Amino acid sequence: MDEFRDLVKGLYLGRARGAVAFRYGLILFDGLTIAFFLATAHLHHGPVLIGFSIAVGLVILLDLAARLWIASSPRKLLLRIYTLADIVVILSLLLEPFLAGNLAFLRVLRGLRLIHSYHLLSDLRRDSKIFRRHEDAVIAAINLLVFIFVTAAAVLVFFFDDHVTETPYIDALYFTVAALTTTGFGDITMTTPAGKLFSVFVMAVGVALFVRLAQTLFQPQKVHYTCRECGLLRHEADAVHCKHCGAKLKIPTPGLE
Repeated sequence: MDEFRDLVKGLYLGRARGAVAFRYGLILFDGLTIAFFLATAHLHHGPVLIGFSIAVGLVILLDLAARLWIASSPRKLLLRIYTLADIVVILSLLLEPFLAGNLAFLRVLRGLRLIHSYHLLSDLRRDSKIFRRHEDAVIAAINLLVFIFVTAAAVLVFFFDDHVTETPYIDALYFTVAALTTTGFGDITMTTPAGKLFSVFVMAVGVALFVRLAQTLFQPQKVHYTCRECGLLRHEADAVHCKHCGAKLKIPTPGLE
């Protein structure tokens, strides 16, 4: 049993080529399942979709169980936001056949699987120099994308009549982006009080996330380097002294031996 645990731990935490390929395979799986959740949020789930959903839920459950098994502190892992999001998604997938009524809300919750993408940042930070150089912009883009796609799914399920249009999800996505950028074309609008309040929420939060992304793209990039004196983690790439405490820094610079 210990040997098998070491094997699983090597797949999730190791640096071997096979382990890296395994983790990027999980990234591909996440991307495909997220696309499936978003594409089928407004559809009636018959036996085929329910069966596929259960299969996906079992794979996600197996992944979560493996991560908990090898974790040094399973309790701490359980309290992380991406783990809680995974638990909600697993429950929505596995319990659907046993629940009656409108399950649209559960299908919207499956968009929370996007939050799992934050868990993958550690792999990218370790394996990709490009990611390390543009980490702030990538994280800001993920924040914005999570908000856009989860909000679009909520708009689709709770505020749109999918029988009025041939492209319901595209229309929901179009409304969400138009609202958060405050473009306001006016061709698709909310008419109910709840819809109008939701539009206000989309504009307030979406604009803040959009501005944050713009800041990371146009402001000078900072690098990860821990100051030995005060512990400040982020510095300008050409910094010689810590901006917080003035201690001398020795940030590795490409091109120097």
